[in-house]
Amino acid sequence: MKLYNLALSGHAHRALLALSLFGIAHETVEVDLPGGEHKTPAFLAINPFGQVPVLEDDGVYIADSNAILVYLAKKFNRSDWLPEDALGAAQVQRWLSVAAGELAYGPAAARLITVFGAKFNAEEVLARAHLILSRLESHLSQREWLVGDHPTIADIALYSYLAGAPEGNVEMSGYPAVNQLLRRIEALPGFVPFPQTAAGLRA
Repeated sequence: MKLYNLALSGHAHRALLALSLFGIAHETVEVDLPGGEHKTPAFLAINPFGQVPVLEDDGVYIADSNAILVYLAKKFNRSDWLPEDALGAAQVQRWLSVAAGELAYGPAAARLITVFGAKFNAEEVLARAHLILSRLESHLSQREWLVGDHPTIADIALYSYLAGAPEGNVEMSGYPAVNQLLRRIEALPGFVPFPQTAAGLRA
């Protein structure tokens, strides 16, 4: 398998983390986003949206980080990471939607401002970041994982941008249960860290 990657992308790290936690042999190919490689005809042929990550598997291309998580879990029969029962699958899907929605428009957007110079309203995205963090804190107050009693792709989907939130000036000290979730994920065999930058609260 080959992962078209950008090291500082939380979306790309999400896919990389799943590959590593599942123990799947893979190659990473860094895509030169600053140089516009993602907008070239060759790259657009594998992902017309011009985004990373993209997973290549024997001539099949899977774009979108959450879709990659589902693909890997299904292809390798990892029902421990993606439940087969209706309720468990629905609960995981709920958090994949949060990863693509509230997380993306909160902590991830805040980090985009400081790391990549995105033109978002900092006050608005920080407010959204703390709203989703407070909801996560409440959800995790009496449980160790987002769904069930063991890690799932839901936890993978949220990890990278939660871990990188301080780079977007999101203060995490008020969310002990969220921080404990991050430490549990980091203790899993095969964990690979999300590269840090000297931005925001980490500057």
